[in-house]
Amino acid sequence: MVRRQKKRSRKYHASRTWGGGNTKNRRGKGCRGGVGKGGSNRQKFTYFVKYDKDHFGAESRMNKNPKPEMNEINLWEISNRIEKGTAEKGSDGKYSLNLAGYKVLGAGKLEHAASITASAFSKSAEEKIKQAGGEAKLSAPAASA
Repeated sequence: MVRRQKKRSRKYHASRTWGGGNTKNRRGKGCRGGVGKGGSNRQKFTYFVKYDKDHFGAESRMNKNPKPEMNEINLWEISNRIEKGTAEKGSDGKYSLNLAGYKVLGAGKLEHAASITASAFSKSAEEKIKQAGGEAKLSAPAASA
C-alpha cells in the first residue's frame, strides 16, 4: 500500500486576499450586501427571482386580506348527484341539497325540482332552478370570531 498525502487545494496560492477583494473588505461586517432581504432589488435580485417568486408584485404585498375562495358547482353536477341518489327527497317531492361554501353556476340543466341551499348563486343558475320548480336559498354566512 502506497501512503499518499491528501491533495491540497492550490486555488488561492500566491493570492494576497484569497478572493475577498480589497484587504479592507473582510474586516468587520461591511461589504456583505446587507442582512436578511436587504438588497433584494439589487445585488440579490436573481436569488429572489429564482427562489422567492412571490416576493415582488402587488399580490405579495397589497393583497393582505383576500376574499375567501369559494368552491364552484354547476347545475349538471347537481343533477348527477340527484340521479345517483346522494340528495334527500323531502315530503313535498323536492330534493334538498345543502351546499354551504359553494357557488352554484348555471352550466347544464336541472331536470328535478330541488331546494338548494348554497353560499351564492349565479343569475342563470337561479333562473334555471326556478324553471325546474325548485328554490334557491342563500346559506347564512359563517359568524366571524
